[in-house]
Amino acid sequence: MRTELVSEPGDRAYPNEDFASVGLPASGQGGSLVVLDGVTPPRGKTGCLHSVPWYTARLGGALTELTVSLTDVPLADALARAIARTSEAHAETCDLSHPRTPQATVAVARWSPDTVEYLVLSDAALLLESPDGVVTPVLDDRLSRLPRSALASDAVIDATLRNKEGGFFTAAADPAVAGRAVTGALPRTEVRALAGLTDGATRWVEKFREGDWTDLFTFVRKEGPRALVDRVRALERADGEERVFLGRSKTHDDATAVYVEL
Repeated sequence: MRTELVSEPGDRAYPNEDFASVGLPASGQGGSLVVLDGVTPPRGKTGCLHSVPWYTARLGGALTELTVSLTDVPLADALARAIARTSEAHAETCDLSHPRTPQATVAVARWSPDTVEYLVLSDAALLLESPDGVVTPVLDDRLSRLPRSALASDAVIDATLRNKEGGFFTAAADPAVAGRAVTGALPRTEVRALAGLTDGATRWVEKFREGDWTDLFTFVRKEGPRALVDRVRALERADGEERVFLGRSKTHDDATAVYVEL
């Protein structure tokens, strides 16, 4: 098995809000991949004493442990349990009903000798490669399908779209949101490799149009996740503050890429 993981902050002056792990149980049978992208809040109150990295570390740690220790529990249930566990850790000190309570996008894959399961919530991405080289992206496209006019301001998004029907969903404080994730499973024989990516890494496709998902996967398989992040950084620097490519709220974003060959 080959595993490679890179996670880099967009600005080294600030903590990385992403989380990534590959869990391999002691039995040697199967494993899991977890990628989280913490949602950077706007300036102002969030109702919480804790930072986004605090949240992603705890949610990611819980999700990694649960996906490898409770292999009979579906991924959506594992995510719900991880959210509940994380919420319990700060429910007495923080207002978890605040729309900007710490939260994250999620991409999870778990493999056994027989099956590859997957889960995606919000704009993280999973790419699954079949033995014949076909790459299938697993995406939750609800946020990207919203009209730009609906995303006019943080206040409007929080009041009408964030974790609301007709909008988009992230892992925050409510375990029920796990039921909104994109989930599925494939026979192990149909997946030979996979990749988990935060949107800081998927800029290669979604913002800079360097290629499609198959091109990205081929690049990562040949050059590695480090090369992907380095290429994204080069593209960001070349575009600079002009931000010719629409939809970039930050010049540089935290970028995480995990590659696993089964």
